[in-house]
Amino acid sequence: MPAVALQLENELDYGRLDQSLGYVLRRAQLAVFKTFQTMFRALDITPAQCSVLLIIEKNPGLTQTQVSDALGIKRANFVALFDGLEARGLAQRASASDRRSYALQLTPRGRAMLRKIHAVSDAHEEKISAGLTQADRHELFRLLNALIAPLEEPVADAE
Repeated sequence: MPAVALQLENELDYGRLDQSLGYVLRRAQLAVFKTFQTMFRALDITPAQCSVLLIIEKNPGLTQTQVSDALGIKRANFVALFDGLEARGLAQRASASDRRSYALQLTPRGRAMLRKIHAVSDAHEEKISAGLTQADRHELFRLLNALIAPLEEPVADAE
């Protein structure tokens, strides 16, 4: 790295950013996702795909709408995401009682993939929380959930 760039980096004033909860959360998210991509590379799976498989594992038979709503994924994006999982033979749509919707299920290949995902996920969780005690980890979950709850409530438009 050139000396000028190194000097600038060391002297960079982030202003209000380093005291902005949103900015620090985004930096944490980027670090966690980068670690996820590295650790899960061999499985060729994204965080969103992984989340879908994990939800279906514990809740077989949910509809696309139920899973997309639970994970906060736009329905149009979810269809493409699930199409990819289906093309890889990891999950499938089965006819539900309502012929307008499908019950989502794992395939045997999807269950085998989840065994690998669980092993890597455990290692990933350990790595990203390595700097935390167990008490810190519980407190972080508590604080993040306290942050999320009021943000999920409808917000009136500013005038």
